[in-house]
Amino acid sequence: MKGWMGKVKSVFLLSLLALVLAGCGKENLTAFVPKGYGAESSMNLIILSSLIMLFVFIIVFLVYVITLVRFRKKKGQEDFVPKQVEGNKTLETVWTVIPIILVLVLAVPTVAATFDLADESGAKDGINIDVTGNQYWWHFSYAGEEIQTSQDLYIPTGEKVYLNMQSSDVIHSLWVPSISGKMDVSPENENTMYIEANEEGVYWGKCAELCGPSHSLMDFKVVAVSPEEYEQWVEEMKKVDPEAQPQDAVAQDGKAAFEENNCMSCHAIGSSPAAVGPNLTNFGDRSKIAGILEPTKENLVQWIRDPESIKPGNKMTGNYPELSEEEASNIAEYLLQLQPSEITPESAGN
Repeated sequence: MKGWMGKVKSVFLLSLLALVLAGCGKENLTAFVPKGYGAESSMNLIILSSLIMLFVFIIVFLVYVITLVRFRKKKGQEDFVPKQVEGNKTLETVWTVIPIILVLVLAVPTVAATFDLADESGAKDGINIDVTGNQYWWHFSYAGEEIQTSQDLYIPTGEKVYLNMQSSDVIHSLWVPSISGKMDVSPENENTMYIEANEEGVYWGKCAELCGPSHSLMDFKVVAVSPEEYEQWVEEMKKVDPEAQPQDAVAQDGKAAFEENNCMSCHAIGSSPAAVGPNLTNFGDRSKIAGILEPTKENLVQWIRDPESIKPGNKMTGNYPELSEEEASNIAEYLLQLQPSEITPESAGN
């Protein structure tokens, strides 16, 4: 009896732990609080599949309990053999047809939602953004706008934004759980999906395909702002002058050090696409440094001096001269002043 009670307690504690952990997470990094059309479609499928599984569980459990109670071995009936139902056509038809029906009930809306979220019929008149997945960051090129940016993807609320995605190296998978489904980003071909945010906010995006040692750190943000703010952001980004000099003397030294250490051979500021590393046009407005660090000068200096300790396997490590603390600090000051627009993640309620 003691051993049996111990097992019950263990199962209870594990179930309680699972229930508590299920409540952990970030509001804008979960498919269970949908804030976009794609996420709502996914949530509907999650609910449907959960109901089907619950239905199957209840039926199997009831059959099991009834069988256990009704056909248990009774005193004086040790040799009793209950009626055998092997070859019963009715039963075999029932437990064959019901699973087929359940599969169809789940498969039909799943296939319909998959095609719906990949529908490109409105792309010609909509906002198109070319997305490039890289180890371990994301690049965004706004078609027809001559805007290049990385890591923070700005979109207007209430509009479909079409993402034309391709990888520069290995297979990635773009996923913004709160507003969309996920889709593979392949080096072999271009995949297209659309995202649509119902309300303003900063939504966390992830790479959902194992792509290397820093796969779990390949984060980005979708900044959803009002249509008016989005238009303002576009106009301000188009006016960026890559040659503009900072007003601050320290930032001026940082810009000089940035250029002297050949940083521009990998990065770009303005409408030119970056060759190897992220575009830095609005770096000072980003919600995170390297996708994961809080946007402080101290964190940026650490990233500049030793990126490998933060994102193992990144392409930045070893591709520029070793910098002194002062040089890294000056470059950090310069980068943090790259704030071309009044529209920032704070505008979206970050």
